[in-house]
Amino acid sequence: MSSQRADRGDSYVRVGAIVFALGAVSTLVTFVPLFFHLTPLPTAAYWLSMLMPLGFLLALVGMLSSARSQRRRAAATD
Repeated sequence: MSSQRADRGDSYVRVGAIVFALGAVSTLVTFVPLFFHLTPLPTAAYWLSMLMPLGFLLALVGMLSSARSQRRRAAATD
């Protein structure tokens, strides 16, 4: 366990993972009625599926931000 405080990028990665998981679950829930020939869900349910790429983007931004801060810290110690 590191004694350093968590970077902002680490928080973005955690939030991105949660948002991605919510989007993945909503995508599964949205497509189940289509496969079983049930009544399709309202349009708002399909918009919730867009949380998946949003979570991916948040995690990617967090990883890039964390890498930049690590590079800055390494350069500062040299």
